[in-house]
Amino acid sequence: MTTWTVLSRAECSLCEQLLTELAEELSPAEAAQVSVVDVDGDPDLARKYGHRVPVLLADGDFVCDYRLNRDRVRQIR
Repeated sequence: MTTWTVLSRAECSLCEQLLTELAEELSPAEAAQVSVVDVDGDPDLARKYGHRVPVLLADGDFVCDYRLNRDRVRQIR
């Protein structure tokens, strides 16, 4: 099973929207396993991604940022 990670930050409406749309694409079991990481809590992530959130990673690899790329998610699943 793919490990999904969303790089996010507090009070980010785009982040919330991406998480909602991602949950629609995944099975309930997969959606329950999505990890949400606050980029502001990790200096390296904050430096790397800055204001480029949300960012979706699959097994640590970049999938998309800002808006969910449903086609990419479907290819990976």
